[in-house]
Amino acid sequence: MEERSFLRIFLASGPGRIGLVFLGVIIAISVYVLTQYPLDYGLKVWNNPALWADYPKEAPPIWIRLFGVNAVPHTILELRTPTQRDPNGSLYTVGLEWGDLPPRFISLTLGKIDFHRERPPVITLSLRRPDGKEIRLFQHSPLRPQANESPPYVRYEVPRRFALSADTTVQSVVASWLRSEFNLSITASALRDHVPAALFGTPVSDREFRPLPGRYELRVRVDTPDPRDTLEKLTVVLGGSAYGLMGTDTIGRDLAQGLLFGFPVALFIGLFVSIITTFVGAALGILSGYLGGWVDAFIQRFTDIVVSVPTLPLLIFLVVLLGSNLFYIMLFIAAFGWTGLTIVIRPMVLQLREGQLIEAEKSLGASRWRIMARHIFPQLGPYIFAQLIFFTPSAILTEAGLSFLGLGDPSLPTWGQILERGFRTGAVYLGYWWWVLPPGLLIVFTAVTFLLLALALEPIVNPRLRRM
Repeated sequence: MEERSFLRIFLASGPGRIGLVFLGVIIAISVYVLTQYPLDYGLKVWNNPALWADYPKEAPPIWIRLFGVNAVPHTILELRTPTQRDPNGSLYTVGLEWGDLPPRFISLTLGKIDFHRERPPVITLSLRRPDGKEIRLFQHSPLRPQANESPPYVRYEVPRRFALSADTTVQSVVASWLRSEFNLSITASALRDHVPAALFGTPVSDREFRPLPGRYELRVRVDTPDPRDTLEKLTVVLGGSAYGLMGTDTIGRDLAQGLLFGFPVALFIGLFVSIITTFVGAALGILSGYLGGWVDAFIQRFTDIVVSVPTLPLLIFLVVLLGSNLFYIMLFIAAFGWTGLTIVIRPMVLQLREGQLIEAEKSLGASRWRIMARHIFPQLGPYIFAQLIFFTPSAILTEAGLSFLGLGDPSLPTWGQILERGFRTGAVYLGYWWWVLPPGLLIVFTAVTFLLLALALEPIVNPRLRRM
């Protein structure tokens, strides 16, 4: 049958069309991740707790507010472009609407600073409230040059984070501001846990503040003694209780990023393992069925031994022994997944070997390798390709199972690892559904995609199933 006929039969089935749409979605997301994320994302980003310090811990997704849940949106303000420049420095201004709940914390992160004179830049953070009151909340200047340094002087190559709401100096500043603006007598120590509420509200008593919703304005002034001085990064974080499309885990990692990165990882695992498994299984089955004799006996006895081995315990033992490396894990899965195809292919080859076409090729002097490659394999091609598609979800599920047992590669975020960490930290019992349901559903979605494709291939492999 021609290739066009195969394609027409495939697209005529509902599972085939749906499976192709699902596969297109998986491939599109995988391509997006590979172009937007660094390949070492797992080591440098996902497993780096310092990068998630400003993110809320165990926070649900932001869209739960649509269902009436009263949650504070976690807000990250990256100030990249100054709104005003002058010979003495730059001014960064950003406005935001704030609701009825104060932020949980306030932090400021400064990136790499280059300066050229003895006097370093001065960074000043101010907050203007909806009632017109303004407070100069924080002021900082990097360490002055040392005797052995030469310009340009560099500070904060590793970004420095200031937890403003927990800073004793900031608490003293806010206490003084409350005293002057509201005639409220409160000590800095008493204000320790109430700085965000004081800044985003009006005092009702010494330790109680009524929220002040409205438009706030953050102003960051960077005074630079030399026009060549630069500041690479400036980030203000207003901590909330809800974040992102998929929430966060106990470290504060954005689960949406981990779930997205899991797409190319799952696709790579499934295709890599299924290609190796299909190649080995089909090759051994064809050799066993066509060559016969001691080759057939050896392959069949070896297949029987591998089939009888308890796969999961041995996989766990090998991963523990040799390490949780993704490449090793995929090879281990492939090493025990080929046996079923070999057992099924062998009798099919035995039947083809006795056919008139093979006998004619033999009479013309064709070699055994030519017959296997040019005449037997093409007749088995549709079935072998269908098995390749069918093996893909099995490989994905096996890797997810190993990761769920804590044996996955820690250098890469996978759906199984996200599930494992969620269960290990009690996410199910604590009601952190956003940590458990999405990775589980994505595993099922990917497995169903390839199962639909395999189902659509059945009429091609078995003509008796075609609907006329």
